[in-house]
Amino acid sequence: MASDDVVEIESLEKGLLSGGGNEEEPVLYAASFREMEDNFVKYQTAQWLLYSALLILAWGIGLFMLLYLPVRRYILRKDIRSRKLYLTSNAIIYKVTRPVPIPFFGVLNKEKHVLLPSVADVVIEQGYLQSLFGVYSLRIEHVGVRRPPSDDVQIHGIANPNAFRKAVLMRLSSMTNEVFSRQVSTVEDVPNLRLQMSPSKSLRHDSFSYPGELTLLQKLEEVGSSVKRVQSLIEEQHSQTPEPIG
Repeated sequence: MASDDVVEIESLEKGLLSGGGNEEEPVLYAASFREMEDNFVKYQTAQWLLYSALLILAWGIGLFMLLYLPVRRYILRKDIRSRKLYLTSNAIIYKVTRPVPIPFFGVLNKEKHVLLPSVADVVIEQGYLQSLFGVYSLRIEHVGVRRPPSDDVQIHGIANPNAFRKAVLMRLSSMTNEVFSRQVSTVEDVPNLRLQMSPSKSLRHDSFSYPGELTLLQKLEEVGSSVKRVQSLIEEQHSQTPEPIG
């Protein structure tokens, strides 16, 4: 996917969520990360040490990674403390602020909006190293054909991911029921509309309820007029015929 397409989709999502205004939607569920701070930092530290050991054997770069480890742990703590994950009535919102890899060079802000109608599933994942520290990953799968699987939103270190997944699925089920209810009400309105139109139809039916009888009367009148014309012709011919001389 091109970067322009991603920017376009995200800006469209933000516009739909905001509705053209600045008011934020009410939060239905807020996930937490604070409880998993220590475990998350330990997991990331163990992962960093493994990579450092491999790179020391390869090119010696791992030595610099070991020296950078205290800075890395500082950045990780700032990162997970700033994470916010919300569920609103229409979207999943993820916000994070982390320091740049080089200290004292500012921070990086990231805000992700995922519209609920575009959510296919919320997947909870845990690798082998994660299981040693009790860390979970949350992956939000998309329905849209324009998004490849690599563009799924992945969030690490969330506490109680099952509760967040349940909240999202319950909201999706509620949205589906709302759409179904609107469809059913629309279908039920059709017979009511027909009932409202029936009186006018019945009036028209009453005024022209006997087309067969009208046709029969017209034919009888035509026959009667024809008989009268024949009788008048016979009387005229009889009056014009001369009487015989005796």
